[in-house]
Amino acid sequence: MSYFRRTMRNYSFLCFALWAALLFALSCRGNSEQKSTSNDSTQTENQVSESPFDADSAYVNVARQVAFGPRTPGSQAHTSCGDWIKAQLTAYGAVVSEQCVPQTTHDGKEYKMRNIIASYNTDASERILLFAHWDTRPWCDQDDDPAWHNKPLDGADDGASGVAVLLEIARLIQTQGSAKGIDIIFFDLEDYGESNNDESWCLGSTYWSKHPHVDGYTAQYGILLDMVGARGAQFNWEYFSKSNAGHILLKVWDNARNLGFGNYFISADGAALTDDHIPVITNRGIPSIDIVNYSTSRAKGFGDHWHTHKDNLDIIDKDVLRAVGATVWATINE
Repeated sequence: MSYFRRTMRNYSFLCFALWAALLFALSCRGNSEQKSTSNDSTQTENQVSESPFDADSAYVNVARQVAFGPRTPGSQAHTSCGDWIKAQLTAYGAVVSEQCVPQTTHDGKEYKMRNIIASYNTDASERILLFAHWDTRPWCDQDDDPAWHNKPLDGADDGASGVAVLLEIARLIQTQGSAKGIDIIFFDLEDYGESNNDESWCLGSTYWSKHPHVDGYTAQYGILLDMVGARGAQFNWEYFSKSNAGHILLKVWDNARNLGFGNYFISADGAALTDDHIPVITNRGIPSIDIVNYSTSRAKGFGDHWHTHKDNLDIIDKDVLRAVGATVWATINE
């Protein structure tokens, strides 16, 4: 997960009138939804059973990635995990392709970026894009203990959780069937950036947004999953998601509430974040949202485990994986 974006960019393709209308609608929706939050916990037990999303399967997907070790660029764990992801997607009936291209990072090092792309119903002209990053940060630079600052993290939440949920969704596409044109992309080199340098983050998604796997690729909408597995997660309205894809944001948060997950999907403004949805919006013009665990009410918005050695399997909560997975599954099947 990338850093809080301290400067707001002026995206020329935004229509101010539409943006203002969306903000008004979302604000009104947020006020009304807060009244029903107390009922969400009682709804969850009854309604979650309606979703075929298997949180146990998603948890196993997280654990399997963590077992490879930190998936830092250039490492054997990175190679082995990428091979495993590709094999899983192939087993789930996807048409799988890759983008393997050298990229230079902010510190002058060169790594072979590996974006892994899974496509379903390739003949369908209307597409839905689901994406997450699968690399892990090479340093625990936010750790309270300086001894960890030059050591890599497990990335159970920051990296593995989004991948885990999307792999389970890929399994469901195969077993439950879907006529929708769906593309699932696992972006590489998202988490190698440095503070206050927006362009140093999200190298995999930036490359794909300029060189998509299909010429002229577009989609109805995109959903990014980032840090979607930690205990106590809160998903607020990320700024660029709200301003560029407010209608998708409403749809997803409505589905979450209807499934009983309003205690995780909070109808309140969050921060403006540098994440993989930004190049997808900016360079491909695909309205995209970021489902990301970030709360302005926390001292550390992303949580105490963000970019520390605490981002390990102990932080993962199956209920959070279920909330996100069931919500996304319901959304893409509308």
